Amino acid sequence: MANLKRKYGIKIGTMPPGSTATIVDVPGVKVGHATVIAGDDIRTGVTAIIPAADNLFTMKLPVAAHVINGFGKSIGIPQLNELGTLETPILLTNTMCVGRASDALIEWVINHYSQPETPILSVNPVVGECNDSYLNDIQARAITREHVFAALDSASAEPVAEGGVGAGTGMVAFGYKSGIGSASRLVTIANRTYTVGVLALPNFGRHEELTIAGIPVGRELPPLPVDPTGGNGSIIIVVGTDLPLSPRQLRRLAVRAGIGLARTGSYGHSGSGDFVLAFSTANRVPYAKNAVLLRETRINDARGAFDPAFQAVVEATEEAIISALFAAETMTGRSGHLRTAIPNDKVLLLLRVHNVLAEPGD
Repeated sequence: MANLKRKYGIKIGTMPPGSTATIVDVPGVKVGHATVIAGDDIRTGVTAIIPAADNLFTMKLPVAAHVINGFGKSIGIPQLNELGTLETPILLTNTMCVGRASDALIEWVINHYSQPETPILSVNPVVGECNDSYLNDIQARAITREHVFAALDSASAEPVAEGGVGAGTGMVAFGYKSGIGSASRLVTIANRTYTVGVLALPNFGRHEELTIAGIPVGRELPPLPVDPTGGNGSIIIVVGTDLPLSPRQLRRLAVRAGIGLARTGSYGHSGSGDFVLAFSTANRVPYAKNAVLLRETRINDARGAFDPAFQAVVEATEEAIISALFAAETMTGRSGHLRTAIPNDKVLLLLRVHNVLAEPGD
């Protein structure tokens, strides 16, 4: 966990973060990683987000998915948007291991969520991906059932490990080593405080596009070697909240995550798969046969109460992406390919020159 303001003095937006400044600030949310590094060529992993501690299949969560650019191989999105419910944990991994991760997730769900009165005869596994083939031998398809189970079974409410861990192990963004990033914001609506949390897997962008706190630092930093990917890649953004929202409203929240993405310099490359998943831990949806009619509380769109939530997801998304860069370390991988960490000292100097850097912790 490396909240940018607390550690570096980089202030993204104006809203306060939660206690860990990561997605696990949303009550009930847990995150786990399995990092797979072997020999010279394997640099990959799995990240698991478990949105609730109890049985997700029998007490589903409201959810929505938003596709900013559809060059991606995620699993589970059609049913998410059709029914508006999430019934499994969310996995992130590399492009070529989506199928293996999905198969293992189905097995894990059957093992953990099956009940005699509710046999699981159909399940919608949710898996997002980014392509880590610059640093990882992606054709080896190194992710196994054991790695998926390890990520799920190690999930905890401890501050999220960021940088080159789990699914972030082999990721690259803006020409620098990237990884997992997370952030949170507190929102007060109707005299009650809620949390909006984001976990991001950024693997996109050209060096010159990188923007931090509104400053185009990529254009002012020393140039990097030519990126053979041309900035194409992907990003998966997972938004979690305890705000009482319907699936329609969660889609509105997911759309705003795209604004946070744009604030880092992205304009959605044609070859980039940019996906957002947004879930709420409120308004659970029971699977019971007698649960025909549901009662729920949700924000009134007409009263303008939604605006703080929109601001929160924009700020948290922007910070999660930049946090992934600041937490990542230089890595050498497949065929000797190298991706260096972002030069923190040079970036902080640039931000100080532009008067957008505060003292850490202020």
